[in-house]
Amino acid sequence: MEKEKKLIVDGCCQEVDGERVSHRSENVTQALVKRLNKIEGQVRGVRGMIERGTYCDDVLIQIAAVQSAIDGVSKLLLENHMKTCVIDRIREGDTEVVEEFLKTINKMMR
Repeated sequence: MEKEKKLIVDGCCQEVDGERVSHRSENVTQALVKRLNKIEGQVRGVRGMIERGTYCDDVLIQIAAVQSAIDGVSKLLLENHMKTCVIDRIREGDTEVVEEFLKTINKMMR
């Protein structure tokens, strides 16, 4: 018999069996997945360039494009997080979310 999942709803954030999850809209989820699929293809392309012995500068330019695409995913996710989870939790009086958010930003900026 499958274990029943425990769901705790906390504003925009949820906890399922002790793991935090988010409730992204279908549009945001699809946009993130679409971008990540493209990035996955770019990374495979870079691997192919390495395997074929492509000139280093050309490979580095493609790696920079992958990094830029990953930054785009981060920006979209960050914007969605701010507009949903962070705002909702602040409205509920949970100011700890600000410290959590600042820690995340600091890690992203390393």
